[in-house]
Amino acid sequence: MFTIKVIFFDTETTGLDFRSDSIIELAMLTVEDGTKTDSYDEFIDIGRPISPKISKLTGITNDMIRNEGINEEKVAMDLRERLTEGTLMVAHNCQFDLLFVYSLLARHFPDDANEIVSNLNWLDTVSVLKDRKKYPHRLIDAVEYYDIEKVNFHRAIDDTKALYRVALAMKNERDDLKDYINLFGYNPKYGVSGIRFPFIEYKPQMFHQRIVAPDFTLPNRK
Repeated sequence: MFTIKVIFFDTETTGLDFRSDSIIELAMLTVEDGTKTDSYDEFIDIGRPISPKISKLTGITNDMIRNEGINEEKVAMDLRERLTEGTLMVAHNCQFDLLFVYSLLARHFPDDANEIVSNLNWLDTVSVLKDRKKYPHRLIDAVEYYDIEKVNFHRAIDDTKALYRVALAMKNERDDLKDYINLFGYNPKYGVSGIRFPFIEYKPQMFHQRIVAPDFTLPNRK
């Protein structure tokens, strides 16, 4: 499927606001020339307790963070090492994960964070899914739509494995994923969440009840 370096990635966080919340688990599945070459999954010890609500949602406990977590600076260094120029980064609701990754990098490499993220390419599978399937558009819904074996959702490494299989199914369904690179759809009712990155094109996007003709997909819609 992929003839370039692709990283399927996912974050679990303490909340929804990248300015005040933090990543507590980061997972990356690297595929090069169609072969899985690296799997990365780390808990991050953020130095403060996570809420019972987040523990219930993610299955990540404070004991797991304390006993298995590594410090955020080490994760930032691991990220910078892997995010080589031209890498395609794939996430489900990519704007959310991009915001948190950028925020983490900016805390530890303030002079380099902008260059790191702008030298990458970004693909949001939610934007693709909205052009193909009915609401809702969570990753678990995509897994069901494409009849993919379920994983332990809301654990980041399992989400990346599911995302990889979803992307393969999407490509087999219609080979236009490349047209969505660096193009994010957003709900016009709510606007773009967080930062509008200059290397991403943002377009208002509503969802459809079925797969739409190529001329009406987000990349081709005027």
